[in-house]
Order: sequence, then structure tokens, then C-alpha cells
Amino acid sequence: MKTVIFDLDGTLADTSGDLIDAANACFSQMGHGNLLDYGDDAATAMQGGKAMLRLGLSRLGRRGDEAEVERQYPLLLAAYAGQLDKHSFLFDGAIDAVEVLKTRGYRVGVCTNKPEAMAQELLTKLGVRAHFGSLVGADTFPVRKPNPLPLIEAVKQAGGDPRCATLIGDTRTDRETARAAGVPSILVTFGPLGRAVADLNPEGMIDSFDDLPKVVQSLIG
Repeated sequence: MKTVIFDLDGTLADTSGDLIDAANACFSQMGHGNLLDYGDDAATAMQGGKAMLRLGLSRLGRRGDEAEVERQYPLLLAAYAGQLDKHSFLFDGAIDAVEVLKTRGYRVGVCTNKPEAMAQELLTKLGVRAHFGSLVGADTFPVRKPNPLPLIEAVKQAGGDPRCATLIGDTRTDRETARAAGVPSILVTFGPLGRAVADLNPEGMIDSFDDLPKVVQSLIG
């Protein structure tokens, strides 16, 4: 079966606000207040918790302090787990596009570098978990994206064939994951990186989820 796998953060949903809140909670506990900004630092938020901690520490003149990153990371995850849907929202048309794909015979799933339990909870709170046939997170397997295994397993768990699939994402990680799995990538231009994703040379790009079914068909039939 032909399969479409979605990244979560920055692709299906804008989760940057809640991620930044979690990082700022760490900096506040350190006595520094909020070091990250919702707008300016959204792209860094999509790179994960450790990337946000590194950015904040660099603003304190502590670039390269990986020991502090490792100390703060569990605290960031705890802060995020306590409130992961205050600011997060689905991008316009995301679920409509998913349902169109399903009516055309495609299997759909999610492959994210968010811990699986958090991804399950967020999609459930957003009311859309049941729309997806699979969900693979950062800790579902011993490796995470850009290793191709999570993507391949997300396809299989959705009932699809890894030889006929595509990954919808928003970052270099998604582009490299698709390449490693030998499938085309489609990158969204409405995530934090905007049209800069063109520099990653994906097989497809979309400016709106309205465009997705047509682009998917052009790439995997």
C-alpha cells in the first residue's frame, strides 16, 4: 500500500510555543528568566529541547556547556509534559488533507522525534490521534530520525510498503531521513523555516495542505 508519513512538530502542528515555554522554565529555575522568544526562536524549537537549551546557554556566554544541557534536559521534558498543548495548534487543513489521502487509498502515519508518549498525548489532546494508522516516536526504537528505521517502521505499522512511501516534514532531519530510506520527501513552507526548505532540495514542497494530495500523487502515484 502507498503510504504518507507525517512529521509532527512544525509539520502537522505548530508546537513551538509550548516547547519554548518548557525551555524558559529551565532558564527561570536557573535564575535567568526567559531567554527564548516565541517568534524569533521558533525554528530552534523545532530542532528539539537540547537545541533550545544550547541557544539559551549561548546567550549567557556558555556556548558548548554540554554538561548543563544534559542536566537541564530532563527538567525541560518534565516541564513540557506538564503542559504540552497550551499554545500548540494544528496547521490549517492538515486533517482535511489526511482524510483526502485516506479516501484515495493511502495509508497514513506519524514519525516524530518527540518521545512517543508525549506525541500520543499531544495528538490525543488535539483530537486527531485516531486519524493515523501508526505513530513512531523518538524512543520507540533505539534510533531516531534521521536514521531511516523509524520511518520504515511507521510505514509498516500503518500497513504500507516502505518501497512506496513519502515523508512530509519541515527540517533537514526529515529530508535526510527520507533520503536514507530511499523515499521522496515533501517539505512544508509554512513551518518555522519557511521557504528556506527549498535549499534542502526536497522532491516536493507545499505552501498549504490543500496542495498535498496532488504533490503526493505526483511522487508516489
